Amino acid sequence: MSEKPYDIKQRCYQFSKEIVLFISNAKYDRIYFSVFDQLLRSGTSIGANIIEAKAGSSTKDFRNFYNIALKSGNETKYWICLIRDTILSDEKEKLNKLLTEADEISKIIARIIINLK
Repeated sequence: MSEKPYDIKQRCYQFSKEIVLFISNAKYDRIYFSVFDQLLRSGTSIGANIIEAKAGSSTKDFRNFYNIALKSGNETKYWICLIRDTILSDEKEKLNKLLTEADEISKIIARIIINLK
């Protein structure tokens, strides 16, 4: 993760790209496919829900999509930790960077949700 964009949408998009690139370059047994699939789904869902929030018809819709994005962020942290601690322990440095970014994005989203109330 190089320079982090200020805009949460851009930052989530960059994070999604990092997740996709990480998974596409990972060497793992077929048995772990579902774990990587879950990481891909939750990791890219964060930004997708942020974008969807913009199209919401009300403040309630907007807040709901941000809440879903926050839940996806928390789920993403779970999958990153599981992969780091079991499947790809040799990739700990990269996974820790992804984990840090997921945590920072989740904190930003949580702050946005709090400010909406």
